[in-house]
Amino acid sequence: MERKTDIGVIGLAVMGRNLALNLIDNGFFVSVYNRTTPEEHLLQDFLENDAKHLVSTGKLIGSFNLPSFVEGIKPPRRILLMISAGPPIDSVIGELAPLLEKGDIIMDGGNSEHSDTTRRCRALRNMGLHFLGVGVSGGEEGARHGPSIMPGGSLEGWLHTKNILQAISAKVDGKPCCSWIGTDEAGNATSSEGAGHFIKTVHNGIGYADMQLLAEAYHLMKDLLRMGPPDIAQAFDGWNAENLEWRLLENTAEILRFKDEFGDYLIDKIRDAAAQKGTGKWAVIEAANAGIPANVIAESVFARFVSASKEERVAASTQLVGPSFQKFEGDRITMIGDIRKKGCPGVENNSLRSRIHASPGRSTETVWVSLELR
Repeated sequence: MERKTDIGVIGLAVMGRNLALNLIDNGFFVSVYNRTTPEEHLLQDFLENDAKHLVSTGKLIGSFNLPSFVEGIKPPRRILLMISAGPPIDSVIGELAPLLEKGDIIMDGGNSEHSDTTRRCRALRNMGLHFLGVGVSGGEEGARHGPSIMPGGSLEGWLHTKNILQAISAKVDGKPCCSWIGTDEAGNATSSEGAGHFIKTVHNGIGYADMQLLAEAYHLMKDLLRMGPPDIAQAFDGWNAENLEWRLLENTAEILRFKDEFGDYLIDKIRDAAAQKGTGKWAVIEAANAGIPANVIAESVFARFVSASKEERVAASTQLVGPSFQKFEGDRITMIGDIRKKGCPGVENNSLRSRIHASPGRSTETVWVSLELR
């Protein structure tokens, strides 16, 4: 008889497959499923390549249909969805829920809007199922080796998944970067079921601001100080050496140094149009609804809107003349230091306070989460 697994993962794009491998590294047996279509073969590719040795040892089981996937997980079943936010989540839940038993747990590890998470949590509770909205931060590398995890939703569901989520999370001084957000473990309601995804939204909003500040620092050094990519990368390295240890800054320096097959710096060939998935916009909306000035985050979102309007900007450039930079006559080292102090990696003492209002009828307490850009 085939051994039942500890947890199932649905969705095998970059984040899903790396979390599955992370789970196995931490001693858990994992079931995986991904829809298979003539155009999409993620499951088969994963089983035959990255996970081939894990399949042969029985640590990972791939299923090509949902019923066999569900059947292969030991109860209470813990299932992590790593798929696109929005209607795809509801669609998969609609297929999955009838196959589950009371007490089973569904976790949404994507960037879902927190009110959607609250709605799903309450609907599934009425069916006897537990739902967690789980913010996952750290990108591909974090998913593989230890992300920051922000869980909220069903308290009982959390107690059944705590050991797994904390095991695969990043650690600082031996402590997991994964803690319950929302209802406390004594059962006292302190916020809505969507608290985990709410915090992930604000977290991403701060990430938008960080990237915008880096972009503006790059702009000043490139166009005002006439510095090339390697010089700017060296300046960023210097900032990081000042007890900053900021991964985003480190990655930016690596990108600036990267050359293509022609020996040219790739940064100068990248199309200047940035996409977004919505969490930054949601952070601005939440701040506005709460009457909280989140100026840096708002401006970073608006800058992405402008960035995405590439065709309009090109057309406007034929009619409008922008400012021209005169030769910088000051001390370049001092100016680089000033840019560091004023704009990177944040505006000191500018805090974003985000209110999470408790669900009607559960608690009148308002939770304030203070997140400071340092």
